[in-house]
Amino acid sequence: MAFSRNKPYNDLPLLPPENRYYETINLYKKLSESRAALAELKGRTPVIPNPLMLVNTLVLQEARDSSIIENIVTSNDKLYRAFTSERATKDPYTKEVLRYREALWQTYEELRKSGHINLDLIVRIFQIIKETDEKIRKKQVKIGNNLITVYTPPEPGKMLKDKLYNWIQFATNNDDIDPLIKMALLHYQFECIHPFSDGNGRTGRILNVLYLTYTELLDLPILYLSKYILEYKSEYYRLFTEVTEQVKWEDWIIFILEAVRQTAKFTLAKINAIYALFQKVQEQIKTDASDIYSYELVEILFHQPYCKIGILVKNNVASRNTASKYLNRLVNLGILDKKVEGREILYLNKELYKILAKA
Repeated sequence: MAFSRNKPYNDLPLLPPENRYYETINLYKKLSESRAALAELKGRTPVIPNPLMLVNTLVLQEARDSSIIENIVTSNDKLYRAFTSERATKDPYTKEVLRYREALWQTYEELRKSGHINLDLIVRIFQIIKETDEKIRKKQVKIGNNLITVYTPPEPGKMLKDKLYNWIQFATNNDDIDPLIKMALLHYQFECIHPFSDGNGRTGRILNVLYLTYTELLDLPILYLSKYILEYKSEYYRLFTEVTEQVKWEDWIIFILEAVRQTAKFTLAKINAIYALFQKVQEQIKTDASDIYSYELVEILFHQPYCKIGILVKNNVASRNTASKYLNRLVNLGILDKKVEGREILYLNKELYKILAKA
């Protein structure tokens, strides 16, 4: 049956594709470049003293850009304030972005412990993002607007579940398809299956990064992949449609491989900049405020751009009164800026914020 945008795509072919004609010289050249960039990123991440530092900074940026793709927009400053302060005003968009970060981190931890990609893990991502107890959709949906239908995913019930179980089987099979090529195939297929009533794009992008950790191409889920997709959004959708309507896999896979290559380099540059700043701040405090210096204090300043007295107390760095003195001393040194959030005082790591906000 020919593909029709207005009818459920029940004939969506199962994975893997019937033949591997997409395996061209150009594709394997791009694959080599992408794997090299990813390996460099993986090799560099151990330099960061505390892995949570990357999760709370880079993953929040990934969460923000992934959500912007779905027209869920919040500012960097609002996002970081809301993540640090319980009293910060959290509009619905900011809350959704924070749930993306929570979904990525929680399911990464689950996957790391269990070692299994399964339906429960996929559903869990969706449920955290959307703050719901819904599972696989039970109604037919259409992608588009009131004027035009762009795509109609497979109908709910056995048809949809069979395709989803095929996706899981392909993701977890030990075969000879390179994991990065496989990730490109899986990403397309998941979005075509469209298993949930909403949040499929964000769920799929989280699965991309989790798959890289599952296949041990990364140790942490820190690839800033949504940046590239957001910058080349129209190209992303054009190539996606060409796979659906013309079975043109090669250009789609090369696009995803280039996304991996560029974002691996971009993320690596962020890590290097964060580490260089960490060392600079460490030396500055040692030199100019040696009486308050501790490694733990410096480390906390890099967990996220904003810090507060309660965070130092919670991590046993100082008592409440002493923590206030420490943070105000760092303000005087020009390392932090003091910001008022309601009745709470937040302290912004200015240079860290600049690194993260830089496109």
